Amino acid sequence: MRVRRRVLRTPVWWRDVVGVLCWGSVLVVVALWVSGRGVQSLGSGPAELITTVGRLAGLVAADLLLVQVFLMARVPMIERSYGQDELARRHRLVGFWSFNLLLVHIVLILVGYTLRDHNDLIHETWTVVTTYGGMLLATAAAIALTVVVVTSVRAARKVLRYESWHLLHLYAYVGVGLSVPHEIWTGADFTASHLARVYWWTAYGVAAGAIVVYRLLLPAWRTLRHGLTVREVIPEAPGVVTVVLGGRGLHRMPVRAGQYFVFRFLDGPGWSRGNPYSLSASPSPDRIRVTAKAAGDSSSRLARLRPGTRVAVEGPYGRLTAERRVTDRIAMFACGIGITPLRALLEELDYQPGNAVLVYRAHSADDLVFRAELEQLAQRRGIAVHYLLGPRLRRRRSWLPDGAASWSDEYAVRRLVPEIEQYDVYVCGPDEWMDALAKAVLAVGLPANQLHQERFSW
Repeated sequence: MRVRRRVLRTPVWWRDVVGVLCWGSVLVVVALWVSGRGVQSLGSGPAELITTVGRLAGLVAADLLLVQVFLMARVPMIERSYGQDELARRHRLVGFWSFNLLLVHIVLILVGYTLRDHNDLIHETWTVVTTYGGMLLATAAAIALTVVVVTSVRAARKVLRYESWHLLHLYAYVGVGLSVPHEIWTGADFTASHLARVYWWTAYGVAAGAIVVYRLLLPAWRTLRHGLTVREVIPEAPGVVTVVLGGRGLHRMPVRAGQYFVFRFLDGPGWSRGNPYSLSASPSPDRIRVTAKAAGDSSSRLARLRPGTRVAVEGPYGRLTAERRVTDRIAMFACGIGITPLRALLEELDYQPGNAVLVYRAHSADDLVFRAELEQLAQRRGIAVHYLLGPRLRRRRSWLPDGAASWSDEYAVRRLVPEIEQYDVYVCGPDEWMDALAKAVLAVGLPANQLHQERFSW
């Protein structure tokens, strides 16, 4: 039975509030530095000038590190305002700025102390690390954060498995925790005034509280409340498997078609590694369904799951949902396993027969997932379905297969979806394919607010 769920619109001002709070925190840090005679210290000689600027860099780096943690704490207000793909980009950008300012802080502090003590840099560095309060822990924190930053570079992400990358990324929390003693024991700007102490303890408390509540307690509560277990495991296509999950009171779970969960299947070694999978069908009161392609150790395990296996969940997450619709028509563009959230949306969204189009790109007919379901759904709800089959078009960067090389990307959009500017366009697939398609639909006149996509790359 399909559950008709009321579309809840995210208030537009939520996004503004989140942005103001993040930027405002940086301004508060600078204001506290100024109130602690930071500006006056700039004129107290070269050593003090360098040291003072280094302290300011460290303060802003610490604040941005907390902002970075907070952005990825799965706070519903932030998650629903930005969406996971945009949050990941902002998280990465803030993280790199925080790390670069941390490096500036370390270099300037050591140079400033060296000038002040009339020492050589190597000896001063050793003295600071081994004799200043909390500096050994701060050094370990810097190493942990360096590991996170290095593995976040695109080249590193390409060679790492998702499971390995995710485990290494948890060192960010280690870095935050290990930095606290140094900031309390030797960070004069953290304890210079009552206001500074209140601000920093509040900032750390909010960040830690968000992690505990939204990354630990809420997922644990939903897991226990709904009692999800594996009901069926169904092969769909080469390397693609569907897992049907059953549970209690799923109609009370705030999930919509197009969203995803982070699943942990409690079936033995490796259960602690979570993987994100989109719903591939509209949720029902006692069942949800996910479909995934074997792309890593955890995904490969799906085919070996046994009915009755218990499941822990985080989520639901994602903004590829009905709430982003602007028009009464929908056009779905899917590539490969990207069909999963779009198939769920085609089932759940409200639209009149003739007002929905699906364009499905796959390497071959054997690689089409849910073909029988899609054709039944198309017949029942009046969906125009177009399959684009064949290998990649290698002569240019395109969303089309090699067999459509004579078409331009823009011509293909117009041919498959005439009057596309009157549609909401939902897109899901590999990043490069999505980039090419987004460029084409915008080039033919689709308003940007009618293009809906969410990327799940890491």
